[in-house]
Amino acid sequence: MLQEELKELAAPVLDKVKAHPFWNGLRDGSLPGASLAHFVQQDTGHLLPAYARGLARTAAGARGDQYVALLGRSVTGTLEARDKLREAYGDIAGKLGAPALVPDAAVDPAAHAHCSFFQAASATSFAAGFGALLPMVWFNHQVSNDLLERHTPGSRYAPWIEIYHPGEGYGYAVKAFMGAADRLGEELSGAERAELVDHFAVSTRYEWAFAEAAWSRPSWPF
Repeated sequence: MLQEELKELAAPVLDKVKAHPFWNGLRDGSLPGASLAHFVQQDTGHLLPAYARGLARTAAGARGDQYVALLGRSVTGTLEARDKLREAYGDIAGKLGAPALVPDAAVDPAAHAHCSFFQAASATSFAAGFGALLPMVWFNHQVSNDLLERHTPGSRYAPWIEIYHPGEGYGYAVKAFMGAADRLGEELSGAERAELVDHFAVSTRYEWAFAEAAWSRPSWPF
């Protein structure tokens, strides 16, 4: 099955993401508040809207209605999750000792590259778009579960970790995406299948880069 191939491909990067200082700092409460604010700012202000648009463009190129329905539902779910996270962070930031979000903050270089990749892949082909979008679903599920399971109880960011977790129902969405990947593994041509896998591999690296940017908080030099 294609999903097993993709999971094996993603495993080394996923391990590095889980071990990244950003996520470790969230688990034990040592993360600087500015790093969390940067993450939420870039995630809700730039990445999630770009992801939703990538889903919509990819859905438009789908050959089967089942893929249109899956991706279309995810457009709405992504934007709703964006609004929920942004509102929840605004309510809880002061208690966490983290700075408030800045209205209309500029996109950082890593998030800009990540958003541009979603746009380019979803404009290239259905296979490329699906491959590029899939890691964000898979990694979010794995990382948020890991945070919930391994965080230090009562630590500084424990309330945020509970908010950030998308809930048990999200697992059904992940299964639907991975099931779609298996079907596509059978339906696509050899070249299309390779295109999906290649874009999936690149997209997993952006997951690490996004955490790294939140940790280091880069900015444009001008």
